[in-house]
Amino acid sequence: MDSTSLEPSLYTVKAVFILDNDGNRLLSKYYDPELYPSMKEQKNFEKNVFNKTHKADNEIAFLEGMTIVYKSSIDLFFYVVGSAQENELMLMSVLNCLFESLSQILRKNVERRCLLDNMEGVFLIVDEIIDGGVILESDPQQVLQKVNYKVDENPLSEQSVAQHITEKLALTTNVLQSAKEQIKWSILK
Repeated sequence: MDSTSLEPSLYTVKAVFILDNDGNRLLSKYYDPELYPSMKEQKNFEKNVFNKTHKADNEIAFLEGMTIVYKSSIDLFFYVVGSAQENELMLMSVLNCLFESLSQILRKNVERRCLLDNMEGVFLIVDEIIDGGVILESDPQQVLQKVNYKVDENPLSEQSVAQHITEKLALTTNVLQSAKEQIKWSILK
C-alpha cells in the first residue's frame, strides 16, 4: 500500500449533518461528490449512522470506512464525517466549534425548533467552519465574529418591518435634533 495515500494534505471533512431525534435530516452538506452522489445514498448513510449512534454514549464511530464524530443535544444529533485516516481530534474540534457557535446564536437553546427558526445562521456558521471540505476555523468566537453575530442584537428576521423602520426613524430624529441644537448654539454665539 502506498503511504502517501494515507496522509491527507489538509484536514478535510467528508460531510456534516444534523438530524432530529427521529433520524430525519435537518441540515446536511456533503463535500465529496463521489462519496454518496445521490440523495437516496446520502439518506441511507445518515439512517445507518443514526441507527448506530442514537443510543450510544460514545463520541466517535466507524462506519462504511468513515470516521464519524457526533454529539447530541435535547432533540438534535450533530455529525461530522471524515475519512478513516482523518484525525479524530480535528473532526471533534470541528464538531465542538459547530455546536458552540450554534449554542451562541440559539442563546443556549440548542433544540430542533430554534434551529429551524435560525437556519440561515446555521448555514452561515457551517460555511465559515468548512469550505469545500477543508477546515477553515475551529474557534467558535472567530466564527461568530466572521458572521457578524452579536448576542444582544436581534436579527432583522426576528423584527417586524415596522419595528425596523421605527428604530431608523428614531435614530434619524435624534440626529436632526442634535443638528438643530448645534445650529441654534452657533447662532446664539
